[in-house]
Amino acid sequence: MKLIGMMDSPYVRRVAICLKLLKLDFEHHPVSVFSNFEDFRKINPVVKAPTLVLDDGQTLMDSSLILEYVATLADAGLTLTPEPANERLRALRLTGLALAACEKSVQIVYERKLRPPEKQHEPWTERVRGQLLAAYAALEAELSAAPLSRDVSQLGQASVTVAVAWQFTQMMVPDVVAEIAYPEVRSFSDYAEQLPVFISTPPV
Repeated sequence: MKLIGMMDSPYVRRVAICLKLLKLDFEHHPVSVFSNFEDFRKINPVVKAPTLVLDDGQTLMDSSLILEYVATLADAGLTLTPEPANERLRALRLTGLALAACEKSVQIVYERKLRPPEKQHEPWTERVRGQLLAAYAALEAELSAAPLSRDVSQLGQASVTVAVAWQFTQMMVPDVVAEIAYPEVRSFSDYAEQLPVFISTPPV
């Protein structure tokens, strides 16, 4: 399998880390949707990262759909989402909040970097900022009530996505999300970023 996309994308990075947790072999091809647009289009005409190219040449996109598929390829006992209904629900809820944080962080970055200053729409940016802060406030409340496990064997899609989302936000829009306001999220992300599977998958 080939994973197409840049690791500075939280979506690409979360897929790469999860593939490693599932012990699935893959090649990473750092093709940018911006600077390598035409090269990316030859792989996937939609030009969406991440794109997973399967061994038979078929392509799959969207990080959540990719992870849903690759979970079926893993050996028995390796999973990204717990089976018990209550644990699964919480994992999905945390993943959804972290993905919302990724999405809103990306929207702010695009507004700032891709749109000329005179065309930036502050009411829209303020709305997105509010959604971003709401996502992290909800994550902070969840982790304060029940911290994520720091047992490496318990790492899954939810914990990976929370950690990756926080790192991306702090890398790209630290002025919007103050570290001091979300100590539980920050602490877990700091812990995760020191794990070998994260260190070997840097956001660069």
